[in-house]
Amino acid sequence: MFSHVMLGVNDLEVSKKFYDALLGTLGIGPGFSDKNRYFYRSPTGIFAITTPINGEPATHGNGSTIGFTVQSPEQADAFHAAGIANGGTTCEEPPGFREGPSSKLYLAYLRDPDGNKICALHRPPK
Repeated sequence: MFSHVMLGVNDLEVSKKFYDALLGTLGIGPGFSDKNRYFYRSPTGIFAITTPINGEPATHGNGSTIGFTVQSPEQADAFHAAGIANGGTTCEEPPGFREGPSSKLYLAYLRDPDGNKICALHRPPK
């Protein structure tokens, strides 16, 4: 459904360090640049960070969350830990299983250095 997700950030190098570490836990290599953006490619799509082209400060979307698929609770924990160690802040409940309306999910939420809410999500086999 999605070709890419791009987030606005205020300091490209601070955010690159954060996302290099975070996405590295998912086996995604460091971001590559085209001068004012960094791109992270996976077999299923592209994630990118950029400073806003209008010159205004980047802001996070209230109520917005970007979710990344992970393969296990351990990978979600590593994702979360890498984010915290590289300038992110934890939010919501600590990483763990939650009962959803249709299934049990393992979730790990945090905010990036610009306040964007991101999540690692693992759907265990039924």
